[in-house]
This record gives sequence, structure tokens and C-alpha cells, in this order.
Amino acid sequence: MNKLSILFVCHGNICRSPTAEGVMRAKLARAGLADRVRVDSAGTHGYHVGEAPDERSERAAARRGYDLAPLRARMVADADFTGFDLILAADAHNLADLRRRCPDELAGRLHLMLEPLGEGREVPDPYYGGGQGFENVLDLLEAGCDGWLARISARLG
Repeated sequence: MNKLSILFVCHGNICRSPTAEGVMRAKLARAGLADRVRVDSAGTHGYHVGEAPDERSERAAARRGYDLAPLRARMVADADFTGFDLILAADAHNLADLRRRCPDELAGRLHLMLEPLGEGREVPDPYYGGGQGFENVLDLLEAGCDGWLARISARLG
């Protein structure tokens, strides 16, 4: 049985990437692929290591049926570049940080989270804004995860 692994990455791993992880886990479960795809999230910086997702992210996700409560922030590790088939960055800044660290031969694993929605699309950081920013992030991530799910389903057969 083919298996696949995905790592979602943002700056601190408390808003965008844990939300993406929660959304993708739910979508994979609904598609019957949860046992074939491993999903995780991490940050390019270690400001929040060990912390739960931002409470605004948790509340917004919960309103749509996603549970982020068990997740804890961690920083991207060197082993992640070999340990994940897809490493999906929230924005160009985080993608550039990943590219600086990633071995050249593994650079093809790096993409933007919203790549299926069009080249250069980014998930804005809602951290310093109001509640609507977290709803917008969810809208974008649900659409982006749908696009990745279609690609993953085709890849897994």
C-alpha cells in the first residue's frame, strides 16, 4: 500500500500550519485516506515550541468541526526534509526559509500550501489581526487542502 506524508509549515506553528494540519486530517478521514497519509505541522522559528495553537485558531477551527486542541508547536527539524514527501509552506517567506535549509536534492518536496489554487497564492498570517482573519485562513486552507487532496488521491491511486 502506498503511503504519503505531508508537513505544513508556517512561522511559529500556532496559527496557519496547525489549522492546515487539522483541516487536512479531517478531509483525509472523510476521503478514507487517513491510514495512508501522515500529516504534521511545524514552524520555521521556535518562538512557540510546546504551545497549543492560538486560541483564536482553535475557536475558528472548532466552529467548522476541526479539533486543533491536541496539537503542539514544534520547529522544523533537519530530519523533516527526508521524513516528509510534501512540505507545504504558508507563504513565500517561510518557503524561502525552508529552501535555505533543505538539501538541494530534496527541494522538489517544497511547495506553497495554496499552490493548487494558483501560482504564488499565500495564506496570510492572522496573528496580529482580528477574528475575521482566522476565518479567512480557514476558507483558504479548506480550498487549498481540497486541491492537495485531489493530487494525493491521484498519486495514491
